[in-house]
Amino acid sequence: MPVQYSGLVDEHTAVRNDAGLFDVSHMGEVSVSGDAALDFLQHVTSNDVSKLAPGKAQYSLLTNETGGVVDDIIVYMRGEGDYLLCVNAANTAKDFQWLSDRNTFGANLENVSSDYAQIALQGPKAVKILSQSVDKTEDEFSAAQFPAFTHQTLVHDFGSGEVELLIARTGYTGEDGFEIFVEPGSAPALWDLLVENGQAFGLKPAGLGARDTLRLEACFPLHGHELADDISALESGLGWVVKLDKGEFIGRDALAAEKEQGVKRKLVGLEVVDAGIIRHGAKVFDDSGAEVGLVTSGTKPPTVGKAIGLALVESSRAKLGTELSAEVRGRKLKVKVIKKPFYKRGE
Repeated sequence: MPVQYSGLVDEHTAVRNDAGLFDVSHMGEVSVSGDAALDFLQHVTSNDVSKLAPGKAQYSLLTNETGGVVDDIIVYMRGEGDYLLCVNAANTAKDFQWLSDRNTFGANLENVSSDYAQIALQGPKAVKILSQSVDKTEDEFSAAQFPAFTHQTLVHDFGSGEVELLIARTGYTGEDGFEIFVEPGSAPALWDLLVENGQAFGLKPAGLGARDTLRLEACFPLHGHELADDISALESGLGWVVKLDKGEFIGRDALAAEKEQGVKRKLVGLEVVDAGIIRHGAKVFDDSGAEVGLVTSGTKPPTVGKAIGLALVESSRAKLGTELSAEVRGRKLKVKVIKKPFYKRGE
């Protein structure tokens, strides 16, 4: 996946206004199956897997013993005792080893990343493009019939025989859209078909650059930035996927104690008041000059049109409107804590 095709701004804008196509085949997939699959997943993930039904998907976290985030994942339930985990590309080998080391339940685990390519079709016109490409009506892909965080398995013939597609209404851009899992040999034909059918709707292939600016505007976390082994799930603002009442899971005790005591750090949105852009790793200071946090992500994305960022700061400095500064190349830029997300579809 290149950083860009036609240019970051062009690709970002296409996703917001029309549609963008991402080759995210680098993402990893892990199959979890068998009679012990549910109990195992309940033990290693923070969300409540028992709430899933076949055809449903769930955003979740692999948390460590201190409540830090090993990775953020999506769990797809394909059938009873049959789950597919989508994990971050750079973490695939690490995640699989981490899961395997904790599999005292006897679940069947398999790294099936080589069995899948993945293409993400994102944007307001994604429904039109995908329905034409797989011979379905737009109504069949409407939000009413195909809600967010559900998935369907379809069979389609690209001209050389039938191919199975797992189509999920998930994504990482803040727009409506789909992530499509397909066997690698058929991925080029699927890509070409979507590009061809998308031309009339303004579709553009999009790269890693636009993927990052889109997710940052929507305040979606990125592992290694907003998520890490030493940043707790609660500090990252992901308490909504930490189900303490579901029973035992790795990191539960630490997260329960942290919730009771209150988090020491919070992930906040920042607007850069001075001229300049803040980047990952920049130190954050309060008005007394004391270091109070660290920028986790920052840029000037096209839709928002101003320099913004995310930062992990001391909880006492997380109130909306708080004025801080971020150090960039030896210069301190004035920043202000503002509401997240920076962009929300339909607003």
